[in-house]
Formats: sequence, structure tokens, C-alpha cells
Amino acid sequence: MLRPTMADTPEIPEAEDPFSTRVAISIAGLAAALSFIQNVGDNAKTDAILKTTEAANQWGYFQAKSIKETAHELERDLLTTLADGTVDSAKRADLLAKYGAKIAAYKSEKAAIGPGVKDAQGNWVEKQDDQGKPITSAVQLTEQANHQIQINNVCDEASLYLQVAIIVCSVAILVKKSWFWYAGLAIGIIGIVLGARAWAM
Repeated sequence: MLRPTMADTPEIPEAEDPFSTRVAISIAGLAAALSFIQNVGDNAKTDAILKTTEAANQWGYFQAKSIKETAHELERDLLTTLADGTVDSAKRADLLAKYGAKIAAYKSEKAAIGPGVKDAQGNWVEKQDDQGKPITSAVQLTEQANHQIQINNVCDEASLYLQVAIIVCSVAILVKKSWFWYAGLAIGIIGIVLGARAWAM
């Protein structure tokens, strides 16, 4: 027989009197808040995984640009060291200009892909790739992933408070003591406040 875990939706005790009915209703409300907050946390966790993967892809793209940039730098250096008499000077000048332009383009693309570019106010500047699609830098994606992890952590904490609140309110029905109910509600309010904070992050 499977036993419910802490993450499972708690069973609401059967109400037999007006006090038990009020407590059962509050437990239902706490359970609904718990489900909502767990959903927010799960979504944040999924977003964090996706952003981390995107950041890893961007760093791979950054490395590819670095390799191409280095290859062109080597070719440019080779051309600049050749004596004018051993190669067509006009062709050499054209190649130097061509490789110089490619190196400059790779440097600009790498800045957008890896560390990213910020404006004077510190806001991220979205550049565009060759196809005109916006580039979100690897550092920016990592920051977004870390933010989602923080949301998930707050949701986990809020969920724990709500689970404890449901347990304490359930005990109130069993022992018929209102102070258990008030304690459970107080703990539940802490969980709801934490959940609201996570939602607003």
C-alpha cells in the first residue's frame, strides 16, 4: 500500500461540528494555496533548467566564434609578415581588409553571445544575430536561471510552512483545541506571504 508523502495533497479530516467545519474549510484553503505555490515553484525550476541549457549553448556558440576569430587572426598575421615582393600587394591588402572585418565582426558577436552588452544604466542590450534574431547572452541567461532557482527555493519554503499549517489545523480537529487552529493559521499565513513573495519575484 502506498503511503502519502509530504508533497501529496493532504487529506482533509471529516468535520463533525461547527468548529471542525471552520477548521476543515481553512485546511482546504491552505491546501489550495499549497498547490498553487508548488506549481509556481515547479515552473520556476523548469525555467531554471531551460535557461541553464540555453546558457551552455550560448557558451558553445561563443567558443565557435572564438575559434573562427583565432583562425582569421592567424591568417592575417601570416599575410602581414610576408614581404611585399613575394605576394600580390593588392591581393594582400584586400585579404587583410577582409580578415580584419571578419575579426571585428567576431569580436562584436562574441561580446553579445558570451558576456553580453549593457547600456549606461546597466540594462541588457539585445543585439541581433546574422538572421536578425535577438541574442540573449550566456551571462544574462545564467542570471535568469539563478533568479528562477531563487523563486523555486522560496516556493519550497512556503510549501513547507503550508504543509505544517495543514497538519497543525488537522490536529485542532482531533483535539478540539482552538489554539491549535490559530497556530496553524498563523503558520499558514507565513507560507502564503512567502508564496506571494515568490510570485512577485
